[in-house]
Amino acid sequence: MTYQGVLTKMQTEIGNPIQYYLVFEDSFLNMNQLLNKDIEINFAGYQCLNCNKKKKIFRQGFCYDCFYSSPAVGDWIMRPELSTAHLGIADRDLEYEQKVQLQPHVVYLAVASEIKVGVTRKTQVPTRWIDQGASQAIAVVEVPNRYLAGIAEVALKSHYTDKTNWRKMLQSSSQTFDLIQEKVKIESLIPEEVRQYFFSEKNDVYELNYPVLNFPAKVASLNLDKTPSYNGKLTGIKGQYLIFEDGTVFNVRGSEGYLVTIEV
Repeated sequence: MTYQGVLTKMQTEIGNPIQYYLVFEDSFLNMNQLLNKDIEINFAGYQCLNCNKKKKIFRQGFCYDCFYSSPAVGDWIMRPELSTAHLGIADRDLEYEQKVQLQPHVVYLAVASEIKVGVTRKTQVPTRWIDQGASQAIAVVEVPNRYLAGIAEVALKSHYTDKTNWRKMLQSSSQTFDLIQEKVKIESLIPEEVRQYFFSEKNDVYELNYPVLNFPAKVASLNLDKTPSYNGKLTGIKGQYLIFEDGTVFNVRGSEGYLVTIEV
């Protein structure tokens, strides 16, 4: 069968293993059902996720103009400590920024390639961890706005990485760490104004299991601009990556805004 649509990040459903769905405007695919089957991906053009124009994608599914104008991709997205909505100060659109920034946020520790610290909106738990390919995760603090989460993350970044080594994440099922013990160390490291939100008694550790038949020894990333047509056998899904038998991996989220046809 042939499916066509604009790529957006795969939707997920918690389970053992996690279920993945590739959703298009008029159809969807349960990607778990395609494991051990051949898939052909063909690049057919671009469509900006913001303005819907058929313009070359610049970053994060947005064309160049939208990337530098839309409030959905302001600097505070990647650097929460730059949030200013709690002060009533706009970056690009105060109404949008208040809606997103002034809601509960969680600072967490997660294990994908190693222990990392990160920030997410409470509504994105555990989706954020799944998208990163984390095998374990624990919430450390829950704060009322993005700024407080950001300054806590900055304080912890001198002790933990804030990046995932995607190659290492895709090549193994990840190490196991005692995240409860790691969390104990953190209370004294976070800023004073955040300390009241520390989860001293709540120690729920998420264990996440991905649909991977085989982990590749080496990985090579599929870039649709350079390789507009690819055919391979799907052997795993982890994070937002499709893993193929020949070691090719395709970052679906990294290709948002790309119009593709998929033959299965």
